[in-house]
Amino acid sequence: MSENRFDARLDTVPMSPGVYLMKDASGSVIYVGKAKKLKNRLRSYFGGGQITHPKVAAMVSHVADFEYVVVGSETEALLLESNLIKRYMPQYNILLRDDKAYPYVCITLNEEYPRVFKAFRPDEKARAAGARYFGPYMGGDLYNTMRAIEEIFPLKRCRKVFPRDIGKERPCLNYHIGKCMAPCRGEVSSADYRKMIFDIVAFFEGRYDGIKDEITDEMNRASEELDFERAAVLRDRLAALDNITRNQRVFMEIERDVDAIGVYSQAGETCIRKMELRSGRIVGSSTYFMKGDMGSVTELVTGFITQYYPGNVNIPPIVLVPKLDEEDDAESLSEFLSGESGHKVRVYTPERGEMNDLLKMAALNAQEMMVRRILRGGGSEADPAAGMRILEKILGLPDGSLHRAESYDISNLGNDDICSGMVVFRDGRPDRQSYRLFKMKTVLTQDDFASMRETLTRRFRHDDKDGFEYPDIILVDGGKGQLSAVASVVHSLDLKKQIPMVGMFKNSRHRTAGVVLEDGTEYVLDSKNPSDDDVVLLRFLSAVQNEVHRYAITYQKKLAKKRNIRYKLENIKGIGPAKRKALLAALGSIKAVEDADIKALSEVKGISEDDAHNIYRYFHEEDQ
Repeated sequence: MSENRFDARLDTVPMSPGVYLMKDASGSVIYVGKAKKLKNRLRSYFGGGQITHPKVAAMVSHVADFEYVVVGSETEALLLESNLIKRYMPQYNILLRDDKAYPYVCITLNEEYPRVFKAFRPDEKARAAGARYFGPYMGGDLYNTMRAIEEIFPLKRCRKVFPRDIGKERPCLNYHIGKCMAPCRGEVSSADYRKMIFDIVAFFEGRYDGIKDEITDEMNRASEELDFERAAVLRDRLAALDNITRNQRVFMEIERDVDAIGVYSQAGETCIRKMELRSGRIVGSSTYFMKGDMGSVTELVTGFITQYYPGNVNIPPIVLVPKLDEEDDAESLSEFLSGESGHKVRVYTPERGEMNDLLKMAALNAQEMMVRRILRGGGSEADPAAGMRILEKILGLPDGSLHRAESYDISNLGNDDICSGMVVFRDGRPDRQSYRLFKMKTVLTQDDFASMRETLTRRFRHDDKDGFEYPDIILVDGGKGQLSAVASVVHSLDLKKQIPMVGMFKNSRHRTAGVVLEDGTEYVLDSKNPSDDDVVLLRFLSAVQNEVHRYAITYQKKLAKKRNIRYKLENIKGIGPAKRKALLAALGSIKAVEDADIKALSEVKGISEDDAHNIYRYFHEEDQ
């Protein structure tokens, strides 16, 4: 793994549930996995720590690229992972599981008293006879799924065979604690038992509402009949079902098959992300990149649909797209897909509701993939230092003379939280360990030039003697005016080396348009018919601008949050830093302090009764 120079760009991965696909140098998917928090899971592979499992290490050593799909819950990630494994058949999904196939859940609807059990592979004869298989699942996921079923449904768990063993033995403990219907007693008909089994089938298909309504009605009847013990059992089943469905996205309510096409453009490229929803569940996605900006959404979407869907046997009845230029455009695409699929297909842009949420998710995933691609300098095969080589040509510098680039950005909220961020790109890649943050010490009012002067002065107090090397180039976010301002500060500092500087200017659409040199020479990028060098440089400049802005504004928001906490509590008579910390440590949050009564506040160590009254009055002044 030490020889693997794969740049994972973990800082671009969100802390969201989702599915990731590992790819080798040829672009083939070699492993599919899911995670509750994508960044944490991928950090375990590429975060620099030692991987002890030899098979995992072997897989990671072959990874040349990866992509991920952000979803709304672990359940969606589980289902998506299952479908992607079946689609790509990745070799390491098998090897990492000791060459064992993924298990399924089998429901023997072909039997009089159906069973629900773990099966390592589908039995085609049983399936033909009516058995249903759900999966495949990871081992731990299957265990949790079976436990959930046992919590919600009074399913038999013994080895008795019905109707053969009815009446032979007394019912087991599960019957007495309300966790089994006990068909062994002979008082449960096969029809009643099968009704419960069909509820389990509905559970696997994601149709929870009907199950929830049935349990709720039965619980209410038990309460009315004063059968409180049974009502308590049903209450626990309802709680178990609520626990499963609590974090599921609203898309689970969509009972139709839908494709959603998300589009995002930046740095001379456009990303299309197609999300596939089947029976209310996200089951797959596809990502495509193409050269050129998103000049016409209609042209882009039309080109994608007419090239992608012909020959596709699984065209859904609904395809969601971004807003097109004319209503006729959507109608023509609907007719085209209807003819290709043999059934009616509607192409449209939803304005609100669940469909709109799904389309937004597709657009978000397209943006995620594009941002990651920009920060990595292109696809896995791209040379991340290519942008620096182009800057060398523009500046007339020797090849290989530019390695470390620095950029700075000022952020503030009026006169509050004035700060700046410095990002470093080494050979075209972000060097996060070299990033620095500056909170202004001398600038007390909003003044970007004064803030930049303080930032640069403090930054260049450090050099290679204290482990902080000088940059080979400074990239200024702005045109000639901003560049001149920064250059005047840098030249006044009497540095040990001359540092070239360029300004990164934008067009009227607030998109990166080119660079300007200190002598006023402009190098304008061709946005309509960009050359390969234009695309590479545009991608690099966009990466720097996005990263420095993100870094500075994130710090400013953090400062604002701290300031708001201090303002809310330390503005109260008698409350200083020590008492503020005591209140937050005891109650957990500002909201908890606000909601606490006088008694609860006075019980906090260090808070007197007078303090408690002052705090309560501060938050409830309108009530009084």
